[in-house]
Amino acid sequence: MELVKAVDALWQRGWLPYDVREMVSRSLDESATSLVVDVIALSCSPHVEATVHPRWRRQLDEIGASVWWEGSLLEAWATRHIETLAYASHTAAELLRFLMRFPTLPRILPLPGAGLVSAVRAGVDQKVLNRVRALLAKAESTSFPEEAEALSGKAQELMNRHALERAMLDADLPALATSRRMWLDKSYFKEKSQLVQVVASAFRSRAVAYDGFGFVALVGDEVDLESVELLSTSLLVQATRAMVAVGGQAGKGSEARSRPFRKSFLVAYATRIGERLTEAPAVSDERLLPVLADRKKAVDTMFDEMFTRTRTSRVTVRSAAGWGAGLAAADIADIGTGRSSVTSG
Repeated sequence: MELVKAVDALWQRGWLPYDVREMVSRSLDESATSLVVDVIALSCSPHVEATVHPRWRRQLDEIGASVWWEGSLLEAWATRHIETLAYASHTAAELLRFLMRFPTLPRILPLPGAGLVSAVRAGVDQKVLNRVRALLAKAESTSFPEEAEALSGKAQELMNRHALERAMLDADLPALATSRRMWLDKSYFKEKSQLVQVVASAFRSRAVAYDGFGFVALVGDEVDLESVELLSTSLLVQATRAMVAVGGQAGKGSEARSRPFRKSFLVAYATRIGERLTEAPAVSDERLLPVLADRKKAVDTMFDEMFTRTRTSRVTVRSAAGWGAGLAAADIADIGTGRSSVTSG
């Protein structure tokens, strides 16, 4: 099947299952998105689980990619979606043309079936992860800024403490860096990606925004990158909620509902969050300093290998009111700056 060959070629060019699904869903219709998920499942189905990286498997589960049919995919897909075979063939042809235009990305995971997956450095402990998610969910849902700040403060402190404790436990292991892609909404992508970058910096990671696609490429330690994704996602929810609330209080046609206002709001929000994260106390346990230095070297090396050409992106602030509102919202955002250092094993 030509579609399977096209998807197999995308794996060779550095794309991952979630990336492909996101690209199709953002550019084509629901039919093409549904079909590409099934094609991804068919592409990956021949490989035994031991030869598929855990993050690859999680992405397949996340997009719901599984072989649910027997025989011809197009015939089964048409029947399931109550469409004609001609419509299925047209959708497949359109999807194939689209997939053939994908560029090459840095490869960040081993290909399925390339061999047995070696031991993977563990990420955030599941119990810690559940606690962090619960705290951030409460912080995002409350209408009281002080309560949100306290809840998210606990979450951020817990993430950073866990990361430093893990760094201490892994001190005798070689420093390893990895990479992830964090997809963001298309609306105000450049401004939102700035927030992700300041959070990444606070968690000893580096980031590059792919404006044309809609994702931020992250490079860092496995635990740090999970923390970046969790905190960035929560802060984006809080920023959007605060921005919409300001607009909701304003009259129809007011500046607070304009694109310049919202862009300025998000830029100011990211700027102030970055300042607040920088104000946090530095690591005080000297035993961690050489460990973190080795990790920084590993991150920088991987970053330089992946991205040989990068450029600094600038944004223009056209609304003083939006800038002021963004700073105010960031001042009460729940990031938590009480970073506890590790004082014992």
